Amino acid sequence: MISKKLFFGLMMLLPFFYSGCKSGSGLGGLNFFSVQDDIALGAQVNQQIESDPKQFPILREQGNEKLYSYVRGISTKILNSGQVKHKDDFVWQIKIIDDPETLNAFCTPGGYIYVYTGLIKFLDSEDQLAGVMGHEIAHADLRHSTRQMTKIYGLQTLLQIATGKSDPGMLEQIALGLVNLKFSRGHETESDNNSVKYLCATNYNAAGAAGFFKKMEGSSGSPEFMSTHPSPENRVQNIQSQSTSMSCKGNNKNTSVYNQMKKLIK
Repeated sequence: MISKKLFFGLMMLLPFFYSGCKSGSGLGGLNFFSVQDDIALGAQVNQQIESDPKQFPILREQGNEKLYSYVRGISTKILNSGQVKHKDDFVWQIKIIDDPETLNAFCTPGGYIYVYTGLIKFLDSEDQLAGVMGHEIAHADLRHSTRQMTKIYGLQTLLQIATGKSDPGMLEQIALGLVNLKFSRGHETESDNNSVKYLCATNYNAAGAAGFFKKMEGSSGSPEFMSTHPSPENRVQNIQSQSTSMSCKGNNKNTSVYNQMKKLIK
């Protein structure tokens, strides 16, 4: 259940909302959710995902300990960079989805990180995967999902959820909607920049995400990641420019270890 704090906050904002007030708009946009609401919503989305193995076949950790430890190690480096605002607020839980055909990763509000085996196999080095994970962590850390939800669903729907008066399928709809949520170009650029910032404080090549997008440009078909993450033509250039402007010194790609981890995926 979304917190009472959200309900009372929405009620206080009601006259401003209907009078057309746009306080808090801009790149971030309005957000009627608190950090605690992000955490609660993320837990609900996680529960929905766990209950739908057909759509989200989670790779069992038993028997795949090395792969899970490796991916968690990447997230730990990012979270310990000192640049993640909500490092100590969110759960930052790693789950690997066993779907070798899907090139995707996403992170829910509250820090539930999902990485597809297809993406791991597709990429060439650890810094590329770190760049993608940094990008997804940034979406959660900057609370882009609940900002988008505020814009998409509006005040009335969020009030129904906050008071427990929504239709039974509403939370399920919102949970699944979060998985396929389309972000604005502004939010994408902000997450790209933060990915560089996170990695810049580590020994990784901070422009790792650029390698991912270069591979995407050369891939056939329409990868799932690109259906929710629009890719402006200058995205690779922007990521590389950010790394240069921040004077990032790391250059680790860990290609050899990464290839060993890829072989663990059956």
